[in-house]
Amino acid sequence: MSEWYRAAKGHPSGVLLSVQILGILLYPFMEEASGLGRAVFSLFGLVVLVLAVLAVRRTPALNVVAFLIGLPVVVLTVLQVVMSDNTSIALWSNIFHALFYFYTAYALIRYMFADNDVTRDELFAVGAAFTVVAWGFAYVFAATQIIWPHSFLAAVSPDAQRTWMELLFLSVTTLTSTGLSDVVPVLSHARSFVMIEQIAGMLYLALVVARLVGLTIARSRL
Repeated sequence: MSEWYRAAKGHPSGVLLSVQILGILLYPFMEEASGLGRAVFSLFGLVVLVLAVLAVRRTPALNVVAFLIGLPVVVLTVLQVVMSDNTSIALWSNIFHALFYFYTAYALIRYMFADNDVTRDELFAVGAAFTVVAWGFAYVFAATQIIWPHSFLAAVSPDAQRTWMELLFLSVTTLTSTGLSDVVPVLSHARSFVMIEQIAGMLYLALVVARLVGLTIARSRL
């Protein structure tokens, strides 16, 4: 147990990445459940939030900023479980979730650019930052469809509000430029946010991944 704890403590970015990927597998089961599923979903989100804070604390970014954004996220997440039909709480929860995840991505990128040494945890941070950005835009999409209803259409139940899993699927396929999503932005604001995510995905691959790969190759030649 102590070895697992030391490994997790030494690689918080790796733990964050693992939990994010695990969430992709668990979200469908949580959505199929009723009130209990929403509670478990919220609890899982809080666990990811704590892991994100731990990852940010290892970075040069200001810890106080992470906690100032993260505290409203915790409060709003709890309120969402208690008052699940309140759209105002849901809107602000999505906004603060998006801000927190984007800040975490910024902190992880600063962590990767802090020096010229590529550690194993910095390599994990490459994937963790990518997933964190995808989660951040999914929350942006969730807020968008609250402000502008019917911003997204899908092949199944086209008139319904899109579920979290559908919006996360749209975000991941947009960020990776695979274009496989059957969820389509149809209103102008939704399309603008999708275009911004497409640009962010291209810039991330061009700047972050290229730099870390270059440093890894340079170190292997020494």
